[in-house]
Amino acid sequence: MTVPPLLFALLMWFIGTGTIVWLDSRPRETFATSLKLAGIAAIAAIVLVWIKADDVSAGGAYVGFAAAIVIWGWHEMSFLMGVVAGPNRAICPPGATGWRRFAAATATVIHHELAIAATAILLAAVTWGAANQAAPLAFLLLFVLRLSAKFNLYLGVPNLSDEVFPPHLAYLKSYFRKAPLNPLFPVSILLGSAIAAWAWIAAEWAPPGSGASACATLLAGLAALGVVEHLFLVLPLRDARMWRWASSTSHQAAKAAINGTRSGKIA
Repeated sequence: MTVPPLLFALLMWFIGTGTIVWLDSRPRETFATSLKLAGIAAIAAIVLVWIKADDVSAGGAYVGFAAAIVIWGWHEMSFLMGVVAGPNRAICPPGATGWRRFAAATATVIHHELAIAATAILLAAVTWGAANQAAPLAFLLLFVLRLSAKFNLYLGVPNLSDEVFPPHLAYLKSYFRKAPLNPLFPVSILLGSAIAAWAWIAAEWAPPGSGASACATLLAGLAALGVVEHLFLVLPLRDARMWRWASSTSHQAAKAAINGTRSGKIA
């Protein structure tokens, strides 16, 4: 009973990431329309989460999970297209270390992170006390995975893939550090693996075919995908190759979406 939710999680991740790559690879004059349409879809998804808040069926869990992915995708598009990021759009000051470097790096993404946090609070509010928590839990998990990836890139990892950044996000490269490993990385892997294991066990204990079982399995799959994407930060592989099929042009922005979903990541 656990295989279909895992496949659904993988499918949503694959379709969501591919869609963002394709939209971000199109000419910049299309960005405004893409963001408006994605925004409408995100609002509709939030309404759907509210409508399905008391749906305890497996279908309700699927709907909540899919809605969270749609909302997350809108946020990622706003960042990758350079609309919502932070007040700092400059490269890291030469020689900046410690708090100065951290403050400058935070200022490059703080508006986007606050927007995500506000959305997480909104999803929690519209489902407060309800039985179907698939949407807020999936969205919160994506947020945690995003922050983990961002901090790992900031502290230093072997595989930055910074050559894939588009011109309007090129300044972000200066805040990442290439290093053999950092102390946070094993913690991130252990945390992601623990969440996946906990969710899997919760799914096994829940009644077969129930919404609780489906929700837990979907979260387990999402956490596992997050662990895999973290591993790309240290393995000598380029995950951008997986998404060449989705690029509508040869523009560098298409590849930038991969780094964004790694750092933000659809998972």
